[in-house]
This record gives sequence, C-alpha cells and structure tokens, in this order.
Amino acid sequence: MDDLITRIRACRICADRFAATHTAHAPRPVVWLSNTAPVLIAGQAPGARVHASGLPFDDPSGDRLRDWLGVDREAFYDREKFAIAPMAFCFPGYDAKGSDLPPPPVCAKTWRGDAMEAMPQVRVRVLIGGYAQKWHLDTKAKVTDIVAAWRDHPDGTFALPHPSWRNTGWLKRNPWFEAEVVPRLRDAVSLALGSRG
Repeated sequence: MDDLITRIRACRICADRFAATHTAHAPRPVVWLSNTAPVLIAGQAPGARVHASGLPFDDPSGDRLRDWLGVDREAFYDREKFAIAPMAFCFPGYDAKGSDLPPPPVCAKTWRGDAMEAMPQVRVRVLIGGYAQKWHLDTKAKVTDIVAAWRDHPDGTFALPHPSWRNTGWLKRNPWFEAEVVPRLRDAVSLALGSRG
C-alpha cells in the first residue's frame, strides 16, 4: 500500500492536460487510501479547494457527505475507518466558463484497478456521482435512476448523488433519498465501523 500511495502521489501523467485548462494548474494527487478501513468513499475528483488543501472533501460538500454518513470530521479523516478513492486523484480544472472538467479517464485506467485490489477489506462502498457509479456498478444508467435502485445494489454498496450544494434542488425533488437511503447508509457505516478489526 505504501508503495502504491507513493507512486500515485508522484504521478504527472496529466501535467500537459492540466496546464492546458483554464486554471493552468499542476497535478497534485490527493491520495487517501487504506488497507484497514472498512468504508470506501468513491467519488469523482478533488475540487479546487481540495487541490489547495490536500484534504479530500474539505469543503461544504464534505460537510453534507459526513452528515449523510452520520460521522464527524475526526472519524471521517481516520484512515483506520475511511478510505477515499476518487475516479481521478487530481483536480481536473475548470473550463473557460468556470465549470468543472470531468475526471480524466486515464487516471482510472492507470490506478483504479490497483487501488481497489489493495483494499480487499472494504465492506461498505459509497459511490458518489455518475463516474464512480458507472465504474463500480458497470452501468450506463443516469445517476437518479442508479440512486433510486438502491435496493438492487450489491450488499454494502450505496450510490449517492454528489453532496454538492448545487444538488439541493435534486434533494428537494427526490425526498425519498434522505428519507430512505440515508438512514440505511448510516446504519451500514455504523455497523462497519463498530465491527472494525
């Protein structure tokens, strides 16, 4: 695991791609893997704030995610409890309109298989957003349909919308998510953390 983390942190495969974005930034892989954590957070890619801090989900999205999980910051950032592996380890940058660019597919092609193989202890997988859901569930369905099919997912697998505050409208249109999915997610996380070791 230490060797894998070192290699991912040293990755510069997207340097030219990032230099050509509107943000013209350098790669900074944010790696939060663990070979002991029972809960995996599989997201999309770090945002600009996480790129600056080097701490995953260190933003309002992270606050909402932690609320959904039923944990505080201390527990969330304990690598004995949570592993965090986005589909791309670096901030992809913004386009000329200031919109987030998608995670470069080359990152998942290069690192995701090794990262998942290095974490066989994971019991709860939290799949945030379409990119992670499509990779882990091998589906082409839309996020709303994937999240709504939560009863059909493999045991211990939860598909979530992105916790961005931009999705507040989605949450209001889909109240079943916080009423039905979130309580089961919290129960699964609590059980996994309680039986850790």
